[in-house]
Amino acid sequence: MFHLARGLYNSWNRKEQYSILILGLDNAGKTTFLETLKQQYSLHSKDLDKITPTVGQNMAQINVSKTCTLKLWDVGGQETLRSMWSEYYPQCHGIIFVVDSTDRSRIDECSDTLRSVVMEEEVEGVPVLMLANKQDRPDSLEVQDIKQIFNRLAEHLGARDSRVLPISALTGEGVRDTAEWLLVRLQRNKTNRPPVYR
Repeated sequence: MFHLARGLYNSWNRKEQYSILILGLDNAGKTTFLETLKQQYSLHSKDLDKITPTVGQNMAQINVSKTCTLKLWDVGGQETLRSMWSEYYPQCHGIIFVVDSTDRSRIDECSDTLRSVVMEEEVEGVPVLMLANKQDRPDSLEVQDIKQIFNRLAEHLGARDSRVLPISALTGEGVRDTAEWLLVRLQRNKTNRPPVYR
């Protein structure tokens, strides 16, 4: 009887876990975004002034509801590290692509990089959220300009959920909205990419 009760208790209390990749060019603000998101959910985070470029990966788990956890993988964006990204594709449930809205000189590189990601067969049907970061800066591109880049990729995205959201990873503006948007899409996409249960 004890084993049956324990089994029912464990089934009742298990959580859905979704793996999310945080991608983008180097210096886009991926790690700052992750640390700010952790702060939004009252988790211990690094001092934003002490963040250094990611060589390899950072990982965090955030409980976004009583029944759901996001496992976030912040993967280095230097050109030499981008070949590692494909290692994460088979297990990912969603992609956050962070764009430095102030880096006009690399906006085409950003577009090409995102195109190469969404064309990968292993991310077919996965929700993609593009974040127009650094919107707190006066020299940032308008969100509409960033959306134009995203619109050029629309044919490669097919019917999957995708969106562009303005954020400032440094001030936290718009950061929590990203998790809320993703949560709805991930649960909607359960049949295509079932969560891991913990």
